[in-house]
Amino acid sequence: MDEKKTVLIVEDEKSIVDILQYNLKKEYNILTANDGEAGLDMALKENPDILLLDLMLPKLDGFEVCRILREKGNKAPVIILTAREGEDDKVKGLELGADDYITKPFSIREVMARVKANIRRTAMEQGAGDVLTAAGGLRIHLDSYQVFKHDKPLELTQREYDLLAFLAGHPGKVYSRGDLMEQVWNYGYVGEDVRTVDVTVRRLREKIEDDPANPELILTRRGVGYYFAGQ
Repeated sequence: MDEKKTVLIVEDEKSIVDILQYNLKKEYNILTANDGEAGLDMALKENPDILLLDLMLPKLDGFEVCRILREKGNKAPVIILTAREGEDDKVKGLELGADDYITKPFSIREVMARVKANIRRTAMEQGAGDVLTAAGGLRIHLDSYQVFKHDKPLELTQREYDLLAFLAGHPGKVYSRGDLMEQVWNYGYVGEDVRTVDVTVRRLREKIEDDPANPELILTRRGVGYYFAGQ
Protein backbone atom coordinates (compact mmCIF):
# COMPACT_ATOMS: atom_id res chain seq x y z
CA MET A 1 0.00 0.00 0.00
CA ASP A 2 1.35 3.41 -0.92
CA GLU A 3 2.47 5.62 1.93
CA LYS A 4 0.18 8.54 2.59
CA LYS A 5 1.33 11.93 1.32
CA THR A 6 1.54 14.83 3.75
CA VAL A 7 -0.37 18.10 3.50
CA LEU A 8 0.70 21.11 5.56
CA ILE A 9 -2.10 23.58 6.30
CA VAL A 10 -0.86 27.03 7.34
CA GLU A 11 -3.96 28.96 8.37
CA ASP A 12 -4.90 31.02 11.43
CA GLU A 13 -8.69 30.64 11.20
CA LYS A 14 -9.53 27.57 13.25
CA SER A 15 -12.83 26.92 11.46
CA ILE A 16 -11.03 26.71 8.10
CA VAL A 17 -8.32 24.46 9.51
CA ASP A 18 -10.95 22.17 11.03
CA ILE A 19 -12.91 21.70 7.81
CA LEU A 20 -9.77 21.19 5.72
CA GLN A 21 -8.32 18.74 8.20
CA TYR A 22 -11.58 16.81 8.52
CA ASN A 23 -11.88 16.30 4.76
CA LEU A 24 -8.22 15.77 3.89
CA LYS A 25 -7.24 13.43 6.73
CA LYS A 26 -9.07 10.55 5.06
CA GLU A 27 -6.46 10.46 2.30
CA TYR A 28 -3.45 12.36 3.63
CA ASN A 29 -1.33 12.88 6.70
CA ILE A 30 -2.06 16.38 7.99
CA LEU A 31 0.23 18.94 9.61
CA THR A 32 -1.08 22.32 10.76
CA ALA A 33 0.39 25.66 11.79
CA ASN A 34 -1.52 28.79 12.76
CA ASP A 35 1.10 31.44 12.03
CA GLY A 36 3.67 32.06 9.34
CA GLU A 37 6.78 31.46 11.42
CA ALA A 38 5.55 28.09 12.64
CA GLY A 39 4.43 27.17 9.14
CA LEU A 40 7.79 28.01 7.60
CA ASP A 41 9.66 26.10 10.29
CA MET A 42 7.41 23.06 9.86
CA ALA A 43 7.71 23.15 6.06
CA LEU A 44 11.51 23.17 6.23
CA LYS A 45 11.76 20.48 8.90
CA GLU A 46 8.98 18.10 7.88
CA ASN A 47 9.23 18.50 4.09
CA PRO A 48 5.50 18.03 3.35
CA ASP A 49 4.36 16.99 -0.12
CA ILE A 50 2.15 20.07 -0.55
CA LEU A 51 1.22 23.25 1.34
CA LEU A 52 -2.11 25.02 1.69
CA LEU A 53 -0.95 28.51 2.64
CA ASP A 54 -3.08 31.42 3.81
CA LEU A 55 -1.75 34.85 2.93
CA MET A 56 -2.92 36.87 5.93
CA LEU A 57 -1.04 35.22 8.79
CA PRO A 58 0.33 36.40 12.16
CA LYS A 59 4.11 36.87 12.62
CA LEU A 60 5.01 36.18 8.97
CA ASP A 61 2.60 36.54 6.09
CA GLY A 62 2.11 33.92 3.40
CA PHE A 63 4.03 35.92 0.81
CA GLU A 64 7.18 35.81 2.96
CA VAL A 65 6.69 32.14 3.78
CA CYS A 66 6.50 31.31 0.07
CA ARG A 67 9.43 33.54 -0.84
CA ILE A 68 11.72 32.07 1.82
CA LEU A 69 10.74 28.51 0.94
CA ARG A 70 11.68 29.05 -2.68
CA GLU A 71 14.91 30.84 -1.76
CA LYS A 72 15.90 27.82 0.33
CA GLY A 73 15.25 25.50 -2.59
CA ASN A 74 12.04 23.93 -1.31
CA LYS A 75 9.98 23.02 -4.39
CA ALA A 76 6.91 21.48 -2.74
CA PRO A 77 3.72 22.66 -4.48
CA VAL A 78 2.15 25.65 -2.73
CA ILE A 79 -1.54 26.48 -3.07
CA ILE A 80 -2.31 29.89 -1.61
CA LEU A 81 -5.64 30.68 0.03
CA THR A 82 -6.80 34.23 -0.60
CA ALA A 83 -9.88 36.44 -0.50
CA ARG A 84 -11.93 36.52 -3.70
CA GLU A 85 -11.36 40.24 -4.21
CA GLY A 86 -7.60 39.99 -3.81
CA GLU A 87 -6.60 39.77 -7.49
CA ASP A 88 -3.28 41.50 -6.82
CA ASP A 89 -2.60 39.04 -4.00
CA LYS A 90 -3.10 36.12 -6.35
CA VAL A 91 -0.66 37.48 -8.90
CA LYS A 92 1.92 38.41 -6.26
CA GLY A 93 1.70 34.93 -4.75
CA LEU A 94 2.28 33.33 -8.14
CA GLU A 95 5.20 35.64 -8.83
CA LEU A 96 6.81 34.59 -5.54
CA GLY A 97 6.69 30.97 -6.59
CA ALA A 98 3.28 29.66 -5.53
CA ASP A 99 1.86 27.06 -7.88
CA ASP A 100 -1.82 27.87 -7.59
CA TYR A 101 -4.45 29.74 -5.61
CA ILE A 102 -7.90 29.03 -4.23
CA THR A 103 -10.24 31.87 -3.36
CA LYS A 104 -12.24 32.16 -0.14
CA PRO A 105 -14.93 31.14 0.43
CA PHE A 106 -13.99 27.92 -1.32
CA SER A 107 -15.63 24.64 -2.15
CA ILE A 108 -14.07 21.74 -0.27
CA ARG A 109 -14.48 19.66 -3.43
CA GLU A 110 -12.32 22.16 -5.30
CA VAL A 111 -9.65 21.98 -2.61
CA MET A 112 -9.69 18.18 -2.67
CA ALA A 113 -9.44 18.13 -6.47
CA ARG A 114 -6.53 20.55 -6.62
CA VAL A 115 -4.59 18.86 -3.84
CA LYS A 116 -5.10 15.50 -5.54
CA ALA A 117 -4.05 16.91 -8.92
CA ASN A 118 -0.78 18.23 -7.51
CA ILE A 119 -0.05 14.99 -5.66
CA ARG A 120 -0.80 12.98 -8.81
CA ARG A 121 1.40 15.20 -10.96
CA THR A 122 4.33 14.84 -8.57
CA ALA A 123 3.94 11.07 -8.42
CA MET A 124 3.87 10.80 -12.22
CA GLU A 125 7.05 12.86 -12.53
CA GLN A 126 9.01 10.64 -10.16
CA GLY A 127 9.17 7.93 -12.80
CA ALA A 128 10.66 10.13 -15.50
CA GLY A 129 14.34 9.60 -16.28
CA ASP A 130 15.28 11.26 -19.56
CA VAL A 131 17.04 14.42 -20.63
CA LEU A 132 15.18 16.66 -23.06
CA THR A 133 17.30 18.91 -25.26
CA ALA A 134 15.36 21.93 -26.53
CA ALA A 135 15.90 25.10 -28.55
CA GLY A 136 17.72 28.03 -26.96
CA GLY A 137 20.47 25.90 -25.45
CA LEU A 138 18.06 24.37 -22.94
CA ARG A 139 18.62 20.97 -21.36
CA ILE A 140 15.76 19.64 -19.24
CA HIS A 141 16.53 16.77 -16.86
CA LEU A 142 13.29 14.90 -16.33
CA ASP A 143 14.65 12.76 -13.50
CA SER A 144 16.06 15.50 -11.28
CA TYR A 145 13.74 18.36 -12.41
CA GLN A 146 16.74 20.52 -13.31
CA VAL A 147 17.01 22.87 -16.25
CA PHE A 148 20.23 24.19 -17.77
CA LYS A 149 20.68 26.94 -20.33
CA HIS A 150 24.04 26.79 -22.05
CA ASP A 151 25.16 24.50 -19.19
CA LYS A 152 24.21 27.03 -16.51
CA PRO A 153 21.51 25.89 -14.03
CA LEU A 154 18.24 27.82 -13.90
CA GLU A 155 16.20 28.27 -10.73
CA LEU A 156 12.63 27.36 -11.63
CA THR A 157 9.64 26.70 -9.43
CA GLN A 158 8.01 23.30 -9.79
CA ARG A 159 5.15 24.77 -11.84
CA GLU A 160 7.53 26.68 -14.13
CA TYR A 161 9.48 23.48 -14.66
CA ASP A 162 6.30 21.51 -15.38
CA LEU A 163 5.13 24.06 -17.95
CA LEU A 164 8.50 24.24 -19.68
CA ALA A 165 8.91 20.46 -19.82
CA PHE A 166 5.43 20.06 -21.27
CA LEU A 167 5.72 22.76 -23.95
CA ALA A 168 9.29 21.84 -24.89
CA GLY A 169 8.22 18.21 -25.15
CA HIS A 170 5.69 19.20 -27.82
CA PRO A 171 7.52 21.85 -29.88
CA GLY A 172 5.43 23.80 -32.37
CA LYS A 173 2.09 22.61 -30.96
CA VAL A 174 -0.18 25.42 -29.77
CA TYR A 175 -2.01 24.94 -26.48
CA SER A 176 -4.81 27.14 -25.20
CA ARG A 177 -4.83 28.23 -21.57
CA GLY A 178 -7.57 25.68 -20.99
CA ASP A 179 -5.41 22.93 -22.50
CA LEU A 180 -2.54 23.88 -20.21
CA MET A 181 -4.77 23.90 -17.13
CA GLU A 182 -5.74 20.32 -17.95
CA GLN A 183 -2.34 19.02 -19.07
CA VAL A 184 0.02 20.85 -16.69
CA TRP A 185 -2.17 21.86 -13.76
CA ASN A 186 -4.17 18.62 -14.04
CA TYR A 187 -7.63 20.09 -13.60
CA GLY A 188 -10.20 21.69 -15.83
CA TYR A 189 -10.16 25.31 -16.87
CA VAL A 190 -12.07 27.76 -14.72
CA GLY A 191 -12.54 31.40 -15.77
CA GLU A 192 -10.07 33.21 -13.55
CA ASP A 193 -7.42 30.47 -13.81
CA VAL A 194 -6.32 32.05 -17.08
CA ARG A 195 -4.30 34.51 -15.00
CA THR A 196 -2.36 31.64 -13.44
CA VAL A 197 -1.17 30.48 -16.85
CA ASP A 198 -0.23 33.98 -18.02
CA VAL A 199 1.77 34.77 -14.89
CA THR A 200 3.62 31.45 -15.05
CA VAL A 201 4.48 32.00 -18.73
CA ARG A 202 5.75 35.50 -17.99
CA ARG A 203 7.94 34.31 -15.10
CA LEU A 204 9.29 31.46 -17.19
CA ARG A 205 10.17 33.79 -20.05
CA GLU A 206 12.10 35.98 -17.62
CA LYS A 207 14.27 33.00 -16.75
CA ILE A 208 14.82 31.25 -20.09
CA GLU A 209 14.64 33.97 -22.74
CA ASP A 210 17.62 36.12 -23.73
CA ASP A 211 15.19 39.02 -24.15
CA PRO A 212 11.93 38.34 -22.27
CA ALA A 213 10.24 41.32 -23.97
CA ASN A 214 10.86 39.67 -27.33
CA PRO A 215 10.59 35.94 -26.63
CA GLU A 216 12.00 33.40 -29.05
CA LEU A 217 11.27 30.18 -27.16
CA ILE A 218 7.80 30.37 -25.62
CA LEU A 219 5.67 32.14 -28.19
CA THR A 220 2.09 33.37 -28.27
CA ARG A 221 -0.35 32.54 -31.05
CA ARG A 222 -2.73 35.47 -30.66
CA GLY A 223 -6.25 34.41 -29.82
CA VAL A 224 -5.23 30.77 -29.47
CA GLY A 225 -2.56 30.10 -26.87
CA TYR A 226 1.11 29.37 -26.28
CA TYR A 227 3.67 27.14 -27.95
CA PHE A 228 7.37 26.30 -27.76
CA ALA A 229 9.53 27.14 -30.77
CA GLY A 230 10.99 24.15 -32.60
CA GLN A 231 14.66 23.34 -32.92
